Amino acid sequence: MKRKLQSITNALIPASAVILLLIIWQVLCLAGVLPGYMLPSPWQVVQAFVKDFPLMAGHMWTTLFEAFAGLGIGIVMGFVVAFLMQRFHALYRAFYPILVITQTIPTLAIAPLLVLWLGYNTAPKITLVVIMTFFPITVGLLDGFKEADPDAVRLLQAMGASKTQIFFHIMLPSGLGHFFAGLRMSVSYAVVGAVVAEWLGGFSGLGVYMTRVKKSYAYDRMFAVIFLITAISILLMKLVDIVQYFVMPWKRDDRSKTKMEEYK
Repeated sequence: MKRKLQSITNALIPASAVILLLIIWQVLCLAGVLPGYMLPSPWQVVQAFVKDFPLMAGHMWTTLFEAFAGLGIGIVMGFVVAFLMQRFHALYRAFYPILVITQTIPTLAIAPLLVLWLGYNTAPKITLVVIMTFFPITVGLLDGFKEADPDAVRLLQAMGASKTQIFFHIMLPSGLGHFFAGLRMSVSYAVVGAVVAEWLGGFSGLGVYMTRVKKSYAYDRMFAVIFLITAISILLMKLVDIVQYFVMPWKRDDRSKTKMEEYK
């Protein structure tokens, strides 16, 4: 009973903080402290969200397609590159600095070049998402591979296991935790990357929608689409948690044992 109350309290505290901020925001807008043309009230944002949701939903599917396509390519590339860099140390020493350098280049500096080279269709958006999601997944896998139990590796080597068998039985399970940690960041990067690329040109997508409502000074609709993007990112991160729960049952068992020990 005590643990249930603690879980409820842990969930209520952040929810209460968000509700309090929204109430303060609404009160400041009603009092005229914040002009409506600069910052719409939460109620105006809700009204704009409900009114424009069918239109935003159409744009949302374009953004999600770009985000998932880029994320899928980033995951495949991350696995392949991490496997090769773990297998061949010379590749690790040669390409790891390049991976780090790619993350120091601002996204807004890359996006215009991609649009110039690839046009205004979905290709530059997907490419930017790949660039943003590839690094966390690759580095997460490499860190996980390094944490593989060396005794288990030596045991399989003594039993005559091949490098491929060692990878799938020891290295890969060791890297999955770090992979899902990187994936949790990458799903939010994917949505944001697609939206940023859409700002620079396109025919549909949440970024295109944001550009249009900004030019018409409809800030209530601007905040509505911002909240929609935030909600999508949160839902995708929760989906990653659910997938990890089923893919890594041994972590589920470890958490259950920890809770039992705390209960005792």
